[in-house]
Amino acid sequence: MFSFPPLLSSPSLLKTLLLVAALFVCYTNSSASTPTIPTKIGKGYRLVSVAESPDGGLVGHLQVKQKNNIYGPDIPLLQLYVKHETDGRLRVHITDAEKERWEIPYNLIPRAQPPTLKQSITSKSTNEPITVSEYSSSGLIFSYTTDPFGFAVKRKSNGQTLFNSTSDGSDPFGNLVFKDQYIEISTKLPKDASLYGLGENTQPHGIKLFPNDPYTLYTTDISAINLNADLYGSHPVYMDLRNVGGDVNAHAVLLLNSNGMDVVYRGSSLTYKVIGGVLDFYFFSGPTPLAVVDQYTEFVGRPAPMPYWSLGFHQCRWGYHNLSVVEDVVESYKKAKIPLDVIWNDDDHMDGHKDFTLNAKNYPRPKLLAFLDKIHKQGMKYIVIIDPGIGVNSSYGVYQRGLANDVFIKYHGKPFLAQVWPGAVNFPDYLNPKTVSWWADEVKRFHELVPVDGLWIDMNEASNFCNGLCTIPVGRICPNGTGPGWICCLDCKNITNTKWDDPPYKINASGLQVPIGYKTIATSATHYNGVLEYDAHSLYGFSQSVATHKALQGLQGKRPFILSRSTFVGSGKYAAHWTGDNKGTWNDLKYSISTMLNFGIFGVPMVGSDICGFYPAPTEELCNRWIELGAFYPFSRDHANFYSPRQELYQWKSVAVSARNALGMRYKLLPYLYTLAYEAHISGAPIARPLFFSFPNFTRSYGLSTQFLLGKSLMVSPVLDKAKTKVHALFAPGTWYSLFDMTQVIVVKEGHYRALDAPLHVINVHLYQNTILPMQQGGLRSKEARMTPFSLVVTFPLGASDGEAKGNLYLDDDELPEMKLGNGYSTYVDFYATVSKGKVKVWSGVQESKFALEKGWYVEKVTVLGLNGIGAELEVEVDGIAAVDTSNVEFTATEHKFPDSLEEDVNDDMKKSMMLEVRGLKLSVGKKFAMSWSMGIRG
Repeated sequence: MFSFPPLLSSPSLLKTLLLVAALFVCYTNSSASTPTIPTKIGKGYRLVSVAESPDGGLVGHLQVKQKNNIYGPDIPLLQLYVKHETDGRLRVHITDAEKERWEIPYNLIPRAQPPTLKQSITSKSTNEPITVSEYSSSGLIFSYTTDPFGFAVKRKSNGQTLFNSTSDGSDPFGNLVFKDQYIEISTKLPKDASLYGLGENTQPHGIKLFPNDPYTLYTTDISAINLNADLYGSHPVYMDLRNVGGDVNAHAVLLLNSNGMDVVYRGSSLTYKVIGGVLDFYFFSGPTPLAVVDQYTEFVGRPAPMPYWSLGFHQCRWGYHNLSVVEDVVESYKKAKIPLDVIWNDDDHMDGHKDFTLNAKNYPRPKLLAFLDKIHKQGMKYIVIIDPGIGVNSSYGVYQRGLANDVFIKYHGKPFLAQVWPGAVNFPDYLNPKTVSWWADEVKRFHELVPVDGLWIDMNEASNFCNGLCTIPVGRICPNGTGPGWICCLDCKNITNTKWDDPPYKINASGLQVPIGYKTIATSATHYNGVLEYDAHSLYGFSQSVATHKALQGLQGKRPFILSRSTFVGSGKYAAHWTGDNKGTWNDLKYSISTMLNFGIFGVPMVGSDICGFYPAPTEELCNRWIELGAFYPFSRDHANFYSPRQELYQWKSVAVSARNALGMRYKLLPYLYTLAYEAHISGAPIARPLFFSFPNFTRSYGLSTQFLLGKSLMVSPVLDKAKTKVHALFAPGTWYSLFDMTQVIVVKEGHYRALDAPLHVINVHLYQNTILPMQQGGLRSKEARMTPFSLVVTFPLGASDGEAKGNLYLDDDELPEMKLGNGYSTYVDFYATVSKGKVKVWSGVQESKFALEKGWYVEKVTVLGLNGIGAELEVEVDGIAAVDTSNVEFTATEHKFPDSLEEDVNDDMKKSMMLEVRGLKLSVGKKFAMSWSMGIRG
């Protein structure tokens, strides 16, 4: 749901927005700085002592060289702490040596604590000049210069400099600046480095960071249609990919800091400008993109296990006015034969927009419970929205219990007053342990009222329709129900008399340098133990995700599903994410890919955008193309706004056709997607990922933002432009098979673009060579789809006489909280295949067979692509014992086809290759099997 209007629906509203815009301009023009202008402030610091710390790291002290008052006085003495925490992870921590400063709570993101400020240094200090010293692990080397102080991080294997903060005078940046409310540090970069990350923002230039584009990190409720602006999440991490003479290495840099910041990327350098906290850098050595994400999520938290049904299709709309509308939506999807697993309610189910309530008239509980019982029996699920703002209402039990437990954020000792959908609200303080307990109790009470299957936490940046210090008006109702709910109706006055509400350096908030407390909680408000909103602001949605996850874990012992709009470092450990309020435009369709790929890098692999756009009405053609793409988002949901026409996929006959095609394929791929979700959970591997993850030497893919991979080898190439019936897709070198017609094959010797046919109902999806893809037969519900027989698709390089392929499959009871092997309720299968000396062999290895055996799953078909001969003399073994009866097994061979004008890399021998299907099998997934046959070579 959004907090700003998608349409200018009235003249008075237009006037209001124009006034706000004018205020933006005034504030911007009076701003103290422009983020893209290089700054050189002071002379930096000198290293005055360095020694070994008690834990084997380094501790040093830095003294300011020349004081100045730009953005406030310098902190005179800093503590430097450096530690190789693992072979692939280096930490560099810099803070005030004499006073404790704000840091992200160590219980929120668990990590080692640096030496305390009063802790003695174990080795002797040195006051003698130090030129260069090095401190290394097996992966990374930390080195430093003393005057002015700077540090560098190098890769030990090849000496490549990953980060270098030392300015030599000719650089466009200065030395280290460390003030109470302004910290600046920079690094040099090679111009050919490709950088990704620093989000959440909508990047018009694609996934690669673009020099001189603004990158501001501060959680903000502005629509995702705003380009180059700080949106709902803050992820101060970037991945750096470099190809030097064919030697490809990736690494990542995380600045673990929750304060607002501008990051200025100039191509040859990158500068952080942070308005508080500490410098707490983590360097992850990679050297592959997958290894980087593995190391990153090992530190910030592995992605949450996802229930199987969450990978099905979801339908939502703000504006399902009563239960009968929801019932009709479910029935209409069924009639249209379009898969649907989850039906959602925005706040329509609530009583007066209040959390944890039901509208007795429009969603009467007895009828809602009967409806839920019906869809639950079909395997469907139900999710509702919960906003953080708790309505101030003397008859509202949730509020009264919150007040009694003292759970709300304070301003001068009283709960901070804001306005969101219920009207006047207070915001729970999720940094307070009492709040977490109260929240869990409210979730439990609501679940007893309505047995929902997950929770959607929205507006948690946190969003506020008002500004400043507000009171409830006397003598008038607020809101009165006659005007737009997002117009502030409280009596408010600005708060600008504190350094927290009006800091000396203005980050580029909302892309317009508005005050950082604009349309959110006042930054001088306080959390538990006196923590300032100024410091903790960007943690709000994250801390709510943590509390909600804990609350849901306590219900029935089931695996939680949470969808959160606002995210921070580590949010993927607790929640999925959608990219917020987008528009039904072709540009927004394109932007969704880059944002999705970024969140995979951020360790939030379960991500997607509102299919067909949140507002306004999409065109029929756009909705066709969007469901074709959206069917392959990790999180696939259609969601529309209150003021838009209905856009469920069955509303247009043509869209229904595209939906049946694309979602039909998604449901066949559910075992593959679920296996990817398992891999994400154990290693952080993104479900959707850029091509360079699998093809790091293919430099043409480094900026590719119009295609993506699901896992290592399934490539999605959507149509992203109006009135196009062809798509120009970039193919990495090798053999690619069309997933929708496996007889069609594309071979490229050197990667380049190919023009592919893409009529209205077609999306191009291709499977790479050397892969074994597990699939099932699909269905209208994931529950029924996952009980259908399996098939395996084996891909060899086209016409190869020797080749091998691999794949895997993870299966479990997805209701269990944990996603792991060894509990008796999961099975993991490795699949292998080879072709050699005229013989094809396909076999499996099974871990924890019990679960799959109990379910009775079996493989009924194996399809092998790229062979140069037909099959004969089939031999099958199960658990090492030869299977006698293969009488029902049938071989079918079909020659491969080559799309028009795509044959320049295909020789005559390749043109004789074929697809071979082996049908009539009944190979238990829970048992090791091996099957082989000889090929009869075709003349």
